[in-house]
Amino acid sequence: MAHDIIIIGGGPAGLSAAVNARARGRSVLVISNPLEENPLWRAEKVDNYLGLPGMSGADLLKTLHAHAERAGAEFREGRVLNAVSMETDWFVSVGSDMENAKAVILAGGVARAKKFPGEAEFLGRGVSYCATCDGMLYRNKPVVVAGYSDSAKKEAEFLASIGCQVTYFDRPKKCEIIGGAKAERVICDGETVETACVFLLRPALAPTDVFPGIEIENGYVKTDRSMATNLPGVFAAGDCTGGPLQVSKAAGEGLVAGQSAAKYVADLARKK
Repeated sequence: MAHDIIIIGGGPAGLSAAVNARARGRSVLVISNPLEENPLWRAEKVDNYLGLPGMSGADLLKTLHAHAERAGAEFREGRVLNAVSMETDWFVSVGSDMENAKAVILAGGVARAKKFPGEAEFLGRGVSYCATCDGMLYRNKPVVVAGYSDSAKKEAEFLASIGCQVTYFDRPKKCEIIGGAKAERVICDGETVETACVFLLRPALAPTDVFPGIEIENGYVKTDRSMATNLPGVFAAGDCTGGPLQVSKAAGEGLVAGQSAAKYVADLARKK
């Protein structure tokens, strides 16, 4: 099903964007990891969010999520792997599925992990970011999963259920992927394992991996005051645009991004 706007990220920026886009009558799909995997969830107390002092991060997230639900936003759990623009639509892959919309708001926070040695070289040749997408290619073969979230464990269980011989590393600090024409082994935190594929399951990919060509400045997504990026129909808000990394700033940028994306969709409709 097509939507007017896809929002990548279910934190304060993404939920604020959803509420404000819905207020302008636009259909919205929020794609995110489970709320419990948002870094804010672990905050014992948030004292600097205006009007709601002393709330735990978990309670604040649940309150914001409920607001977006009441506003009519739709939700889907998953990890966005890439996005492609075709004419006036953006097509976003979520696992092995595809969603599409006229505009996209990137609000997935900060992708902090750097690529491991060999990761980029062997991507598609024994390195994958999605177990449900590529798992059947390695049925009955040894695979390695480097997981960085609770949901990653579910993907490892899926691989085991289809016959893969799974070695699981829980949040390894260092990995190196080695091979010739394809990945053949991995060294994670000093342990060497022979493998047909390494599944690197991080909570989020870097913006440049999802949106090739998106402009980055000082390590963050560059936007103008309307929260528009250099890519037509793509907006960004929250931690991914830079500091201060605070809930108030994220919610404010989400408001602007939601309004701007809604206007962008309306302008497209008028041009038809």
